Amino acid sequence: MIMTVTADAPRPYHHGDLRVALLAESERILEADGIGALTLRAAARGVGVSHAAPKNHFGDVAGLLSELAAIGFNRFSERLMRAVITAGREPRERAQALGRAYVAFAKAHPGLFLLMFRGERLDAARPALRDALEGLHEALSAAGSRRAALGARPTAEETARWSLVHGFALLLIDGRLAPALGGRPSARDADRLLEAIIDAAKIGD
Repeated sequence: MIMTVTADAPRPYHHGDLRVALLAESERILEADGIGALTLRAAARGVGVSHAAPKNHFGDVAGLLSELAAIGFNRFSERLMRAVITAGREPRERAQALGRAYVAFAKAHPGLFLLMFRGERLDAARPALRDALEGLHEALSAAGSRRAALGARPTAEETARWSLVHGFALLLIDGRLAPALGGRPSARDADRLLEAIIDAAKIGD
């Protein structure tokens, strides 16, 4: 007997870690269709399991979004730290390297980036999210000082730099910088504009 599967039939989940599979599917939905499309039911349907299955791992949609945001913050922090370490010890080069890495992540993962900073959709009490946010603060502090190794919070100077770069990233992924970049900007065009803005701000001079 030949069995057929309709387009609406769930795809059976046979192997691996269901939690990991649900998070991967959730990220796919987020990047393809936006946060409004990401529900427990949609993630379950994409993996091919019962719509109730995600509740066993995340509780509710806030739990799912928070765990996904934590993954995003961990990746983000690792990328920022690599950029700063590679840049060397000169403060300006570290700041520029962090800015480029920050914006590159936002461009590569716009859905995840926007979710990470949607505090009203996240559960800040979840340990994974708290730890991931702490890692981000350390990465941002590392660009301007050595105090991150001691667990210091960002100073006003570091927060000012963060605000500048974060705002640039949001404007870029929203298409608001197209006029300043000649309509069809390349990645290098965006990097050059960001570098000029960071220099013009003279934060840390």
